[in-house]
Amino acid sequence: MIEFRQLSKRFTQGRGRKARTVQALQGVDFTAADACITGLLGPNGAGKTTSLRIASGLLDPDAGQVRVDGIEVARQPTRALARMGVLSDARGLYPRLTARENIVYYGRLHGLSAADASRRAEVLAQTLDMRALLDRRTEGFSQGERMKTALARALVHDPPNIVLDEPTNGLDVLATRSLREALRRLRDEQGKCIVFSTHIMQEVERLCDHVVVVSHGRTVAAGTVAELNAATGQSDFEETFVKLAFSPTERHEGAAP
Repeated sequence: MIEFRQLSKRFTQGRGRKARTVQALQGVDFTAADACITGLLGPNGAGKTTSLRIASGLLDPDAGQVRVDGIEVARQPTRALARMGVLSDARGLYPRLTARENIVYYGRLHGLSAADASRRAEVLAQTLDMRALLDRRTEGFSQGERMKTALARALVHDPPNIVLDEPTNGLDVLATRSLREALRRLRDEQGKCIVFSTHIMQEVERLCDHVVVVSHGRTVAAGTVAELNAATGQSDFEETFVKLAFSPTERHEGAAP
């Protein structure tokens, strides 16, 4: 379980007289449950990536906290991150290494023995349908192949919580479908807590059990797709999203953040 509690974060842009403060987050608050895919949905600049970077220990919040299975990330980052697999928007792989070598290397960084890391690579290759990729160098991989390898790398230490920041960017239809199927298996067969940020409506409708809508750095609504539709009086989820994301002063219950 990952808990986001009243996160606030400011950034300063520019220098000297041109410097200005940007309030990136001002009240992001939600819980991502175990055995559940939680979609973090919002327009560009809404605060999705900043929230996930705080969860991943890459940024410290100005106020609020993120807890991973009860462990506060800012205070105990090593313990918290050991319980998370993070797939960020920067999926850099070592191009001269094979997919297997990339995965095993990260397993070793997480403290696994070489034998255990190799076994995990085999298990993940089966789970993610990437056995044909394992012994190929990642240089020249397609976007879908890179995504699978990066996801396997993030999961090598078998974390109970998974954080993905817009993982389908640049993927074709088949690669996107493959990712969705893999995430469903991780939820259904292993009970993983999965947080999945996106701005694509179809992904949310087809994949997410719970949806959190953020806008202007705030959580403005949360619930299932059906609950959010009902709360806004819409039948089309795209219309629901527009109403929620561009009416940031409203909070929709039954659908409560």
